[in-house]
Amino acid sequence: MGRAWLLLACVLPWLSACASSPVVGVSPARDASQAGLVDAASVVPGLAQDIRYAGTNNFVGTPVTGYDAPKCLLLAPVAQALARVQQDVQSEGLSLKVFDCYRPVRAVQHFVRWARDPSDQRTKAGYYPNLEKDSLLDGYIAETSGHSRGATLDLTLVRCDGDACVELDMGTPFDFFDPRANTAHPAINDDQRRNRERLVQAMARHGFQNYAMEWWHFTFRPEPTPRTAYDVPIQ
Repeated sequence: MGRAWLLLACVLPWLSACASSPVVGVSPARDASQAGLVDAASVVPGLAQDIRYAGTNNFVGTPVTGYDAPKCLLLAPVAQALARVQQDVQSEGLSLKVFDCYRPVRAVQHFVRWARDPSDQRTKAGYYPNLEKDSLLDGYIAETSGHSRGATLDLTLVRCDGDACVELDMGTPFDFFDPRANTAHPAINDDQRRNRERLVQAMARHGFQNYAMEWWHFTFRPEPTPRTAYDVPIQ
């Protein structure tokens, strides 16, 4: 990408627009090491992974552009903070399970193209049964994503017995585009609410802030590179 610069809609990862938009540059880095991205699995002992966008089990229904390998990449300080969260939850007999971490700019563009294609409704029943597809760009699919800055990730908690791990009941699946996925939605039951609160509190103790529309979505604060996005493929 050379040293091209891109005007992003907003530095906050959950907004597609805002009144005062800072300029965020797309890094000229060509690979993960140049971007300062590390494989979280090498830093976080016992991290469970189900990197959805590297396969077909996701709301697009196909592997997403830029996901050439099922890896969780994060900026090094973010991965180190996640290791501290993992240490805490492991003391409670749990583990973190990540669905998505760093997301290349090209992957975000893939999402936006999909959201603007009304002819492709293959995944509606599983991911957005109560919403129209074009409404997903209003809060669920950002045209510019904080994930591209290497400090945002999507995850849940699992309880493991040996190699067998079961996700805690959070009330909705990951990437379920519906108000019920709002972290504090009143329609979930007490166990689901406690599980969400447990995840939010564990992450908050080590600097991760939840996005209220999605119980699984967290950003490390302060972000190490709040004005820099990355577009290196995940390999």
